Amino acid sequence: MTRRLIEGSEAIAAGMVAAGCRFFAGYPMTPFTEVLEGMARLLPEVGGTCMNAESEIEAVGMAWGAAATGTRAATGSVGQGLSLMQESLSEICFARLPLVVINMARGQGDYFQATRGGGHGDYRHIVLAPADVSEAVRLIQLAFHLADEWRNPVLFMGDYYLAHVQEAVDTSPIDFGPVEEKPWALDGSSSGSGAAKLVSPLFPKKRNDPEASTYGDYLEVMAARFGEIGRGVEPLVETGFTEDAELVVVAYGTPGRYIRFVVSELRAQGLPIGFVRPITLWPFPTETVSRAADSAKAVAVYELNTGQMFDDVRLAVLGRCPVHFIGRLRMDHSGFGMSFDLDVEILSARLRAMLDDVRRETA
Repeated sequence: MTRRLIEGSEAIAAGMVAAGCRFFAGYPMTPFTEVLEGMARLLPEVGGTCMNAESEIEAVGMAWGAAATGTRAATGSVGQGLSLMQESLSEICFARLPLVVINMARGQGDYFQATRGGGHGDYRHIVLAPADVSEAVRLIQLAFHLADEWRNPVLFMGDYYLAHVQEAVDTSPIDFGPVEEKPWALDGSSSGSGAAKLVSPLFPKKRNDPEASTYGDYLEVMAARFGEIGRGVEPLVETGFTEDAELVVVAYGTPGRYIRFVVSELRAQGLPIGFVRPITLWPFPTETVSRAADSAKAVAVYELNTGQMFDDVRLAVLGRCPVHFIGRLRMDHSGFGMSFDLDVEILSARLRAMLDDVRRETA
């Protein structure tokens, strides 16, 4: 194992290259810019290609074309840039193309965008949300494996903090096991043969193929396919101190890292608080949240927005106990992500106050 002190954005780029990513396209928007710069430096060294596109729309189109050839490809932006990609991302799902998409979010947690999206039809992305740089290196490599395994885009949720924090990490390749060959890939070998391949969000086969289906039939098949993905991908989640907790706090990503530390500190002081940190945001770790709520008096949700994951937590709890939102949208003047909320003293005081309220309500 070779560990080196490295900034998060550079570590993510190194992890992508280690996973075999050989095409990357993006348009610079901080804090995604730093990942794009890392790929521009690293990909030529391994025979890959990095494109600084004219916009996010061109970037996702380029990545779509590269993924259709069977090349491990990726693109990304911040949440605002990903808004421009939504039509293409939904159609890439219907075309069954493996692609990794990075959201290096600015100040606001884009949970709705990541797990619901803004495209059309019954589509879903697998969504991974690391809490620190070391986990990010592992998850970005896992993202390529899952994308190939399920022939579906995987969204990687980062943020301003993950991009700029430095940690000592190992960016060596991780073996997640073999994946199937890609007989569907448009590598040019079948062109002009009379049996050319088709990669399309509209039809899986050419219209003159005896096994061709209608567009409506295909959408129905794909809706069932996304259900299969939701059942087949095992949710990743971290929990702590939930067995006897009166209050359980749910948070993901960088906020989840802060909550984990604060809860550990409060536990050391004898307060019965636990935490659940979803790592896969879709499929959501519903069963784990549900079990944690079974013995708790209340569940709290912490996010850097006005309450988005809150909906999935309430669905998981299903009335077992009250669910409270304790996050907020509070940023510096730039809006890039320097939230004054991410402070140990502030969060400790907020959790203490919530526990006091819960005890009064249930006394």
